[in-house]
Amino acid sequence: MSSWFIADLHLDSSRPGAMQCLLELLEQIGERADALYILGDLFEYWVGDDALDSPYAAVFLPLVTRLQQLSERGVKLYFQHGNRDFLVGKQFAEATGCTLLPEQQVIDLYGTPTLLLHGDTLCTDDVEYQQVRKLFRNPQWQQQFLALPLEERIRQAEAMRAQSRMSMQGKPEAILDVNQQAVEATLRAAGVTCMIHGHTHRPAVHDFLLDDLRVQRVVLGDWHETKGSFLRVDADTMTLEC
Repeated sequence: MSSWFIADLHLDSSRPGAMQCLLELLEQIGERADALYILGDLFEYWVGDDALDSPYAAVFLPLVTRLQQLSERGVKLYFQHGNRDFLVGKQFAEATGCTLLPEQQVIDLYGTPTLLLHGDTLCTDDVEYQQVRKLFRNPQWQQQFLALPLEERIRQAEAMRAQSRMSMQGKPEAILDVNQQAVEATLRAAGVTCMIHGHTHRPAVHDFLLDDLRVQRVVLGDWHETKGSFLRVDADTMTLEC
């Protein structure tokens, strides 16, 4: 048995291929997974759990059903918010059988204490993004946004997505990656030597020394129309597919 990690699928109605890749993966791992960890940005954007009962979310219902089936089979499902789906809440968790995780979570990964996070908090060089993130994670802002009619929330989410894409185009590549000092500080604060995250869309396994200890940072890949990316870990091996 093994544990599986995915992130940055950015699912929406315009990417049916990525959705199909995910459904196929979930079917494959059903009999051989201890747990599935979704480390953020499962959706391109999420405007509130009440959307589950609307036409907007109809495209996601096969996924909700498949996750629920996995949970009923005994696979532990965990969901950690990303920068696109930070409004996923209890209703979604109950519908799928997922457990919502905090922004940072240390797990026992077959004997190795491992820190899980989406990864955007590590990109501290992108000051503009960090300011926007602070606003979106403010409970008062979220309450006001969720009080808007669903159609207006969708309109605003589309506008924010377009603005985000334009902003990223004008930034140097280095700014969009993690800051090494932020990585090291986060590892120290958590008291672990292994970290798994997504967000940057730069899948890799980074090994380095920190305070005379060998540590590891595993970055999950993003998903495309014809191919998904995942990390599979068991008691003896770690495999990153991207």
